[in-house]
Amino acid sequence: MSPTRQSRYGDGAGRVARWEHFRAIFWRYQETSGKQKETDPLRVDRGNRRPTAPWEPPRQNSGMSDRWNPEQYGRFAAERRQPFLDLLALVHPIPDGRAVDLGCGTGELTRALHERLGLAETLGIDSSEAMLAKAQNVAGHGLRFERRDIAAFEPDRLFDLVFSGAALHWVPEHPRLLERLARAVAPRGQLAFQVPANFDHPSHTAAEEVAREEPFRSALGDTAHPSNVLAPETYAALLDRLGFSEQNVRLQVYGHHLASREEVVEWVKGSLLTDYEKRLPPELFARFLDRYRERLFAILPDERPFFFPFKRILARASR
Repeated sequence: MSPTRQSRYGDGAGRVARWEHFRAIFWRYQETSGKQKETDPLRVDRGNRRPTAPWEPPRQNSGMSDRWNPEQYGRFAAERRQPFLDLLALVHPIPDGRAVDLGCGTGELTRALHERLGLAETLGIDSSEAMLAKAQNVAGHGLRFERRDIAAFEPDRLFDLVFSGAALHWVPEHPRLLERLARAVAPRGQLAFQVPANFDHPSHTAAEEVAREEPFRSALGDTAHPSNVLAPETYAALLDRLGFSEQNVRLQVYGHHLASREEVVEWVKGSLLTDYEKRLPPELFARFLDRYRERLFAILPDERPFFFPFKRILARASR
């Protein structure tokens, strides 16, 4: 860490102050973003001073299917927000730097990242038109969004920070993925990502079991939802091999108190089950969901509130 960063943020109590500073920025922006949209129809990027016209959805499908429902995903926005904040707290500030957020979703957290780190330019990418339509509400002043596929992300310019919160687990072959992302990191830059690691929980295993039953097995081509996430120590070894001399890789359990076990179903309807919904006809997915609920509730206790533990891997590395 440079002397400037150390004096500004320090350790211990300084890290708490850093987190409180970010939280204040985030909620202040949440309160004012609507007004900014109304008064700034042609937003100016601080990094290059060029006006950016409002975003419009592509006229043709680019081959990336849109499985996402922002409203369903956002039902547990507070619970999904905390891992993002924890990962962001590990990242060193990058005044006037350049960053990319892979899997930016509706963009509110990308905006917080942009402001918190003092960036001049931030690019948020996502494959969902529905998510990006909402993200445009927070675009401008150096922050922009594009519809792109993370699996094919090959930038022609380097970034001071390559960041991803809860998106890389949808992409296969993580050794190759990290190697490709590492090539996008500038000298002395940072790579930070967070992925779920809850695939051994009944909320996930029950879906795999149902996918092996007929008629779902045939309709799914005998392939359940893939688990692309590696062990934390494997990520640490990969990052070291890719030349990241400083790293912080950890497994963290987030405990969520939900109203009932029924909310576990609502949780995965906004994430894991979107893969099955995309691949099954509507009437068959409805049957899949009923069968999933039946198998899941045979395992989970009927408790109110319901404690839902969720494991995640957080990794931040720099060269």
